[in-house]
Amino acid sequence: MDIRIGMLTNENVIALLQDHHQDMLSHSPPESVHALDLKSLEAPNITFLSLWLDHKLAGVAALKEIDKEHGEIKSMRTSTNHLRKGVAGKLLNHIINQANIRLYKKLSLETGTMDAFLPAQKLYQQFGFKECEPFGNYKKDPYSMFMTKNIL
Repeated sequence: MDIRIGMLTNENVIALLQDHHQDMLSHSPPESVHALDLKSLEAPNITFLSLWLDHKLAGVAALKEIDKEHGEIKSMRTSTNHLRKGVAGKLLNHIINQANIRLYKKLSLETGTMDAFLPAQKLYQQFGFKECEPFGNYKKDPYSMFMTKNIL
């Protein structure tokens, strides 16, 4: 297992992020899709991560710094060929460790409410995330669930 920072120009990463965005659009209206595009993932307050197994892309995720005490998980996606192999859990664990290193007090995320998002919701709950009110610039939305975890 190899977790790399960056890699936003890799064709496999680009394809997985495009698939992620299209999948989000198939479950939620465009105004309720909060997946970031490639340009947005290059922002200085975002650390983009890719997980590789045997030199094959297994998953991606990003950690966005909302402020010095609050991080947000963005663009979490597992490659279809690596589903149910613990990839998302490894990425999530890495992000939580990074949040600890950065001394964040809180780590939050937005995910969907449709049945397709149930596996993600369960994963986040297993890692101690609890449902919360919208944070940052988010607003209440029937297609969005907001979750947070206290870090320190």
